[in-house]
Amino acid sequence: MIETVYVSEKGRSQLSRLKVKTGIRQWNHLCRWAYCLSLKENSIPPYEDIVTDSSVEMTWQTFAGEYHEVYWALLKTRLQNDGIEANEENMKLYFKLHLHRGISYLNKNIETIEEMFNM
Repeated sequence: MIETVYVSEKGRSQLSRLKVKTGIRQWNHLCRWAYCLSLKENSIPPYEDIVTDSSVEMTWQTFAGEYHEVYWALLKTRLQNDGIEANEENMKLYFKLHLHRGISYLNKNIETIEEMFNM
């Protein structure tokens, strides 16, 4: 299980821009949108060595809130559907890959909170 969610410096910069564009002030809310948006994509996120070196970190409980089991099950199901073994190491890796792909995608495609809601 993931104890702490870490974001890269690039991700932090992208989230900061999203906070300004959307008015959403909480990191965890933006990260949930990003994570779900990436899970929605059909392709498997490409592997990259993401260094989580920013000041943005939160507990899994803060990230996922009362639906923490749902967010975990979504990832497990996604890995199984992608033909990837859903072991602890892969769960942590692909969570990070999905989170950061989603942050990048939101940053490129969102200018207002309305656009975010329309996704």
